[in-house]
Amino acid sequence: MATNTGSSTFGINYVIFGLVDDSGKLITDAAKGLSESGIYLVDEPSQGAMTANITALEAAGTKQFANNQAKRVTHGAQQPQVALTMLDIPGDVNDKMLGYNIDAIGGSVLDPTNKPNVAMLIVSQDFYGNYFFDGFANGELIMAGRNHGTNNANETDANATYTYNALTPIADGVFVDAHGNQQPYKAWNSGAAGFSSAAMLKEVFGGYSGDDIVAKRMGVKTTSTTTSQTMPR
Repeated sequence: MATNTGSSTFGINYVIFGLVDDSGKLITDAAKGLSESGIYLVDEPSQGAMTANITALEAAGTKQFANNQAKRVTHGAQQPQVALTMLDIPGDVNDKMLGYNIDAIGGSVLDPTNKPNVAMLIVSQDFYGNYFFDGFANGELIMAGRNHGTNNANETDANATYTYNALTPIADGVFVDAHGNQQPYKAWNSGAAGFSSAAMLKEVFGGYSGDDIVAKRMGVKTTSTTTSQTMPR
């Protein structure tokens, strides 16, 4: 029997980032990339994703008329953008993804002419007990500003906010549609026939071949407080 899958989701399980080079290959150097394996799952104590709001996956088509009738609808290219809020993220990971260079006296200066190529995978869950994945194989991450406020009777936190602009994948054959065209976004559901978390990681993160951290996470079960079903963590 086929597994039920859903288009509605809840929560954010985690977000994974990686840097890819100008050929679309994952950078697997701890000094130049985000880790020795090349990818970084943000989930240390007091760290993780709070919101990841994706917009501009599609826009309404434009009607074309002839003979006083609507005869055709044209559609523009996908231009996904993601508004991210992180509870926290390591400073070195933040700097590498944004393109800040750390100098000899511990300062960080942005190099806006050399923005890194950032790949990203957002993981949530549907209401049938499956994982849902929003994948981006290439894009640019910016931090538009920082907001600080005084503490009073309550602590005023300034959680890091980012905007991610998805771009067409660099390497050929990645995120290809039925007509052979590359797209900037791809989605997966773990309940879909043929789903492979290892193949997904390899496609999103420029040939990644390290540990299948997604499969390991999927093996952990907890009882959800938002539904009566037993959901993956």
